Amino acid sequence: MQSRRSRLDRFLSNHLCINRRDVRLLLAQGRVKLDHRQADDIQQLVDQYTHVQVDGRILQAETASYIMLHKPPGVVSATKDSVHRTLIDLLPAGHPENLHIAGRLDFNSTGLALLTNDGRWSRGLSSPDANIEKRYRVRVDKPVSQQLVTAFSEGLYFAYEKLTTRPAQLFIIDNHHVDVILKEGRYHQVKRMFGRFQIEVLSLHRLSVGKLKLDENLLEGDSRSLTDQEVSAALTASFPWSVR
Repeated sequence: MQSRRSRLDRFLSNHLCINRRDVRLLLAQGRVKLDHRQADDIQQLVDQYTHVQVDGRILQAETASYIMLHKPPGVVSATKDSVHRTLIDLLPAGHPENLHIAGRLDFNSTGLALLTNDGRWSRGLSSPDANIEKRYRVRVDKPVSQQLVTAFSEGLYFAYEKLTTRPAQLFIIDNHHVDVILKEGRYHQVKRMFGRFQIEVLSLHRLSVGKLKLDENLLEGDSRSLTDQEVSAALTASFPWSVR
């Protein structure tokens, strides 16, 4: 989803069919409000979620939506699918329109799924430059050695794509459960990393994105809106965890 951003003078000129000089006059007279505050700079940026008023008339009042969903297995991380249930199908009636998935989970993976209609926010979560950490609880078919901890931290080379994964953190919980922290999300990455050592991933559950943790009160298939604090937290790189 692409964000629509423009300067305030261009936005008002297009919506009111007036020239830029008249836009300056509107601002000088205190007749324009952005997000319920008086605007005073024609270079202020307006996006699709900026609340815009002129003389009390609302020109734009679209609302950004951010939803946390506890993904169950056997559900597609998509908005439409002709065969399987999708994350959108799990939402209650009356959910916001134009939602998309902010970071997909595999068909049988579970845990924290995020949906939004804010393209800038979702791109912020997926951008490699943002260093947003995603934490997964992984169940494997055999014990994990310290050799893997080192290998994950150094990155693994995949010849097919001719790339080396970014350093990942691996925490051993017990013989068959580990936590993995990634700062990227390549195709089936966790399963393929363990597969290099002939270890099968039996289940994968996403616990967190940035500082945003899956709500423990959400049952599989349930969802709720994020708070403003959680929206910001998702774009923070890490969370102070204790493995247990």
